[in-house]
Amino acid sequence: MREVRKAVIPAAGLGTRFLPATKAMPKEMLPLIDRPVIQYVVEEAIDSGIDDLIIITGRGKRAIEDYFDDSPELEMHLRNHGKHETLKTVRDVSSLVDIHYIRQKEPRGLGDAILRAEKHIGDEPFAVLLGDDIIRNHIPCTTQLIGIYEQTGRSVVAVEAVPSEKVSSYGIIRGTPVSPSLYRIDDIVEKPRIEDAPSNIGAIGRYVFTPGIFECLRRTSPGVGGEIQLTDGIRIFLTSQEIYAHAFQGQRYDTGDKAGYIKVIIDFALENPETCGDVAEHLSSLEGLKQEVLRAERSISRRTVESFQKY
Repeated sequence: MREVRKAVIPAAGLGTRFLPATKAMPKEMLPLIDRPVIQYVVEEAIDSGIDDLIIITGRGKRAIEDYFDDSPELEMHLRNHGKHETLKTVRDVSSLVDIHYIRQKEPRGLGDAILRAEKHIGDEPFAVLLGDDIIRNHIPCTTQLIGIYEQTGRSVVAVEAVPSEKVSSYGIIRGTPVSPSLYRIDDIVEKPRIEDAPSNIGAIGRYVFTPGIFECLRRTSPGVGGEIQLTDGIRIFLTSQEIYAHAFQGQRYDTGDKAGYIKVIIDFALENPETCGDVAEHLSSLEGLKQEVLRAERSISRRTVESFQKY
């Protein structure tokens, strides 16, 4: 069995949920304190033993390439001003891992973006990490999936239970339990209505695929939104090969959702020594304000009742 040494990070989406900010900035470059979202995804791949990364980009995504490239002028400025710690941080980014870039010429969907990497991947198994999801655990989510792949020799998808109101935003599986955290996928449906969903178990942004997925993606017709959906490619793949779903361990943040993006910023800020004190104090003051508002509302309600009782 060949090792998983390559990974694809699709980063060609338009980021419409964060417009107008993403009109000029790739959504993958939105900052989480002092690092962009995509850096956390790249670091997860590296921590999982990946040493060959392919990032699928599109028009207006040059900032991603610049971020992971050397910056001689900036480095010289930092060196000349004695900012050696910051200089080391900047250099560390450009030396993380070898990264290759492939452009998706038009936004035709996640399945099409992954298909762009076929020539580079060849006949090897590979991981896929989406930048919308940041998953934190002492064992990276991608490492967990690679472990399942090594046990089964089959493709594996990371999944979790999702709220009923968000079922229509995910690829939802119907699966047969194999162990407490592992399912054999029987079917997968892209963004179903809640009444049509086979379960509430949704695929999130981590996968390990055997190379057979590419042929299935070539056979995939445009689906939801007129795009080549990865979910539909997986559904075709199921007709020829078992695919597993792993209920991963870890804390997941959906940075593609505005509320999710704010949550991850708050949590990261509370862990950062430079920001934790001020942020904790601010949150405490908000809680105090909330309690004051509740007391005021109860007082107003009581006076209203007393006024009506007079009559």
